[in-house]
Amino acid sequence: MLPDSDKDLRNTLLRYFSFYHPGAWLLLSVVLLQSLLLFSARSLPFSSIASYFQHSYPRHNASFTAAATTTFSAVPYASEVNATNDGVECPFGKVYIYDLPRVFNADLVENCGELDPWHSRCQVLSNDGFGLPAAGISKILPENLAGSWFWTDQFALELIFHNRMANYKCRTTEAESATAFYIPFYAGLAVGKYLWPIKVNYTNEDRDRDCKMMVNWIQDQPYWNRSNGRDHFITMGRITWDFRRKEGMNWGSSCIFLPGMRNITRLLIEAHPWDYYDVAVPYPTGFHPTTAADITRWQQFLRTRHRNTLFCFAGAPRRLIKNDFRALLLTQCNHSGACRAVDCGGTKCSNGTSEILEKFLDSDFCLQPRGDSLTRRSTFDCMVAGSIPVFFWKRSAYYQYRWFFPPETESYSVFIHRDEVKNGTSIKSVLEKISKEKVNEMRNKVIDYIPNIIYAKPNAGIEGVRDAFDIAIEGVLRRAEEGH
Repeated sequence: MLPDSDKDLRNTLLRYFSFYHPGAWLLLSVVLLQSLLLFSARSLPFSSIASYFQHSYPRHNASFTAAATTTFSAVPYASEVNATNDGVECPFGKVYIYDLPRVFNADLVENCGELDPWHSRCQVLSNDGFGLPAAGISKILPENLAGSWFWTDQFALELIFHNRMANYKCRTTEAESATAFYIPFYAGLAVGKYLWPIKVNYTNEDRDRDCKMMVNWIQDQPYWNRSNGRDHFITMGRITWDFRRKEGMNWGSSCIFLPGMRNITRLLIEAHPWDYYDVAVPYPTGFHPTTAADITRWQQFLRTRHRNTLFCFAGAPRRLIKNDFRALLLTQCNHSGACRAVDCGGTKCSNGTSEILEKFLDSDFCLQPRGDSLTRRSTFDCMVAGSIPVFFWKRSAYYQYRWFFPPETESYSVFIHRDEVKNGTSIKSVLEKISKEKVNEMRNKVIDYIPNIIYAKPNAGIEGVRDAFDIAIEGVLRRAEEGH
């Protein structure tokens, strides 16, 4: 049985399968059965749906969990280290980076002014993808902490990973010694310019062109055939649905549906919950520390900060959507007397403003409905500020970021089913019933896990700290090793 059986998920799966067999509703049960058989029969390190979740999300392995410390939560693999490379510990193997033609990455960044029909993307893609320093943020933060903050764009993941990979301690230039192969194709930037047919009437051929070219290039490389791509991985800096264009639609590319992409592990800010090769990694936030001391100071600042608001919500209502859930949350927030809201209908939530961070820092809890898709960057902005997330869809986090979040969901978050809110349940009443001791315990868990969900500023990472990049790459290497 699939882990989530609510009505919305059933409808999503029905729509998903109807794409492959339009009109064949009577065959849906057969298709579902075939899907389960495929999962069990494929040459992957699992043999059932249950072991699928265990292997693809190794959350119970102690080396993938964060230590409950008063500083940062890095967990070294000292007991597992069995391989070195010139003194560098590489217990999971090494990564080879393909030298792709510039058209797949560098040229996209150099032509940053053409990636968006409304405004230039050059500033947000500057500084290795971290964006400009967060000027003026010191008005809400101590001066010694403000230097770790940047106006980072939520779609900058590809640049951040590529720059880190180029300086990764377990990178190898000898392909024959590699455990995994990194494809530095900026798939999100490549398709982004074609998503909005505002100035030019772009076609689906335009949206698919770059990915098809990349797949053709990769399949011509000698190491592709070693495992038919199962030891290859790529970072795709948008949500998975932007690369899963359905037949008859004109949004996104069909990149993930290309035969050559099927076995490649794909690191995305939002994954398909049931696709083994999709792995959700944290959205980039604005916090990019340079040293372990920066992380410790930030965590101590959060642990000692006085929070004077029970909960907060930052989001824009969707006025064209009937019974819009965000509008309902804004209404509850504004009438509760215990909540602070930021209506993102204008520019208050854009990069370059600190109003959201201030609300998160002042609140015990932050409301996190689904965004325009299943997930939203706000979840990570909230947690980096030490606020406890309140979810209304399990697929907004629990079925996504398993490599990065605590396995016990109730230890760091609150779940209130959206239907309960729609039927009149008071969010304020639910949160007020949680004891102060429990709130402190949950907040400390969130703060402990901050290193797991941030991307450090140094291109070589921070010694002794495993951030989101380190966890993601180690997970990829584990997969590649198991697949050999």
